[in-house]
Amino acid sequence: MEQQNTKKLGIAILMVCLFVIGFVSGRLFQTNKATISNALSGKSDANFQLYWNVWDLMQSKYVDSSKIDEQEMIYGSIKGMINSFNDAATVFLDPEETQTFNEASEGKLFQGIGAELGYDSNKQIIVVSPLEGSPAKVAGIKAGDYILTIDGVAITSSETVYDVVAKIRGEAGTKVKLGILHKGETKAVEIEITRSEITVPSMSLSYVGDKKDIALFKVNRFTDSSYSEWTKNWDTNVSSIVNSGVKKLILDLRGNPGGYFDAAIYAADDFVDVGKVLAQEQDSVGKIEKFNSTKGGKLVGMQVVVLVDGGSASASEILSGALQQSGSATIIGDKTYGKGTAQSVLDLSDGSSLHVTILKWLLPDGGWLNKDNPITPNIEIANSEEDFNKGVDTQLNRAITEIQK
Repeated sequence: MEQQNTKKLGIAILMVCLFVIGFVSGRLFQTNKATISNALSGKSDANFQLYWNVWDLMQSKYVDSSKIDEQEMIYGSIKGMINSFNDAATVFLDPEETQTFNEASEGKLFQGIGAELGYDSNKQIIVVSPLEGSPAKVAGIKAGDYILTIDGVAITSSETVYDVVAKIRGEAGTKVKLGILHKGETKAVEIEITRSEITVPSMSLSYVGDKKDIALFKVNRFTDSSYSEWTKNWDTNVSSIVNSGVKKLILDLRGNPGGYFDAAIYAADDFVDVGKVLAQEQDSVGKIEKFNSTKGGKLVGMQVVVLVDGGSASASEILSGALQQSGSATIIGDKTYGKGTAQSVLDLSDGSSLHVTILKWLLPDGGWLNKDNPITPNIEIANSEEDFNKGVDTQLNRAITEIQK
């Protein structure tokens, strides 16, 4: 289901695996305000003349003419229009930001601290998840942490995730100081992090338990360079699990920000008998499309525990919700992020892109997956600060205990 110019993604929370090296410039878009005004004339009650009046006033009155950049004015105008919808997942990215987003989505090598950013329900910027083995995770950054300052400078309410990313990114070996308010705490701390080169695989497989008879399948995201590449990697790992002869599987979706919706459905179909609803989509006019299991996949009948936390979002929630409601798995961990919308990524002529919310994601029972209705684990258990400091994974240990019953 790959598409050339339109990619329906469930990139969690704007999928900012970013914190990357400098952007490549590309100022290609040209505009003519008279042409646009004529095209819009008579088609709207909006006062477009007011916009152009302000445009002209800024060009003629602003004290520092060296700061007048018409292309930046265009991009800023578009971003302001998009922000008026008050939907954190609907964004416009200029060519530089688009390139960075694409590189992060494809899991390419990047330089930074290795954390994914998003928004809470009040549109405050938070850490969705530090990447496994990243400088951010080693430094003690956790899912749900608020970022308050960068190198001593406070983040303003007008700054977007991408603005914050632009300030945090940097070359490997350089340092950045972040003012962090840990989830549940009342006092902020300053954490210095040394950036590094990071490569994040989409998934990995190992075996745990005293007899190494439990497959531990860690899925970091539901994207690779393409949908077909992701499904190929999934099939390879599933085949390895089946060929190993194990009958118990822990699927670790903690810190997984999502990706392709179709990838979540593809994965769920490996666990669920034919004919069951895996997920649903609702469009802008209320039309609902159901996605059913069709193949009676290779993992049907496997004893499965799924690990989730507050960094599990979008496609990872679709998968865990499908397995929970079909009775195919026990869910253990923290409540998930609650991102139940899908964005269409529209590539524009100058290399910029529009990420626009087009669908709501519904769970098999018809409930809308959102902040008020995330995936609630069958067994809620958290990894404490003490656990983190000791290197103890209480959630995984509980999963191992549960699956051995």
